[in-house]
Amino acid sequence: MKTRRLFRAAAAATCGALLLAGCSAGNPGTSSATAGPVTTTWPDPGAGLQGVTLTLWMSTQTAAMADNVIKAFEAKTGAKINKVVIPDVYETNAPTKLATGAKPDLATWQPTGSMLSLLKPATDLQSLDGAPWLAKQTPAIQKLGLVNGHHYAAFVNVPSVLGVFYNKSVFQKAGITSTPKNFNELLSDAQKIKAKGVAPFFGAAGDQWPTQWWPQVLLAEASKKGLWERVSQNKEKFTDPEILGAVRQFQDMVKQGLFNKDDKTSKYTESGPALLKGEAAMVLQLTSFASLMQSTADTATIDREIGWFPISKDGNIATSVPGGDNALVAFKTGDPKRESGARQFLRFWLETYYPDYVKSAGTVSIEPTVPAPAGVPEVVKQASAALDDAAGSMQQNAAVNPDFYVNLANMVNGTMTPEQVTSTTQSQFAQLAQALGIQGF
Repeated sequence: MKTRRLFRAAAAATCGALLLAGCSAGNPGTSSATAGPVTTTWPDPGAGLQGVTLTLWMSTQTAAMADNVIKAFEAKTGAKINKVVIPDVYETNAPTKLATGAKPDLATWQPTGSMLSLLKPATDLQSLDGAPWLAKQTPAIQKLGLVNGHHYAAFVNVPSVLGVFYNKSVFQKAGITSTPKNFNELLSDAQKIKAKGVAPFFGAAGDQWPTQWWPQVLLAEASKKGLWERVSQNKEKFTDPEILGAVRQFQDMVKQGLFNKDDKTSKYTESGPALLKGEAAMVLQLTSFASLMQSTADTATIDREIGWFPISKDGNIATSVPGGDNALVAFKTGDPKRESGARQFLRFWLETYYPDYVKSAGTVSIEPTVPAPAGVPEVVKQASAALDDAAGSMQQNAAVNPDFYVNLANMVNGTMTPEQVTSTTQSQFAQLAQALGIQGF
């Protein structure tokens, strides 16, 4: 999960983006330097592009996801796609490469407000407003990938949401006949499971990043009421009662022994097998957690053994966390043919080739007319459907993304108090916001 390194990535990206902005300003021939409104054209997806080469940056995580699309696009149009895999950590190394003056035509990128802002979208990314595929996608997707009201990310699959994967047999043995309707009911069920000698939750604090999900689901209702926007405007802080209270709640759960005994050292990759074996009753994770279970169990087993429900403080609101494998951005390069070719490639992927892509990727479609292929676990379909009413995560709605998870992991390990977690996170947030010149900091 690459979001675990976003504070360091954001710091590097800040430098990169500022340098990149300087490069654009010094090149009056580029479209990014063009003043006034620009009418965007959307080429026919299958139009000939002989002699045009497009560069596509991808992370190691997304290295193979476009291979079939690229092959089909090249065969149909005559264009050449030069795929460049940027080594890990992508969110750090890609901005560093941009800062040297290199610039791709397209790139996979985490389509959250904070991560898109690091690319200086107003000057350095092509606006995708009015793209032909947008109106065909689900309403929830159409609301994502925005910066200041403009679309800069082309979603190719469903973003993950946070929810609880649970072992049906463990629930049954604990006498739990229905899923909890709010966080208090979740804690009550956890105590029943603990009384049976099973760990209610699998924590994986050894990987640090899973820790951040607990406070965030507790803040889902607050997020819907603009929490992260107020934090981004410095009108509310991590140290204020709302976020501090969620962190304290998480610490209470740790102190009550509701997590696996080796939580401090355990890893994310251990959580899937633990849930399937019934060694833990629940795992709070992203939708992509299903892929981890699929590495050791077939779809029929997952459908039979594992259920899913969203959870929030007062109800069952999911929290959305778009990832780096969900979308692409198109850069302003100053070359009209390549910029147009990039838009054509996106249109080819999301219109002409999309049914084939969904089938080959084995993923849930973000276009209602394209059905999900056989083999997609029911929990993935349920989680994807929850996106419609999901709250935005810190990653999605906050202006920057501090190392909240590192500080929370320190709390789990007993080296930080909730007060220290929130004060340190607030300092990091302000530092990044100041570096980006965000008003209010």
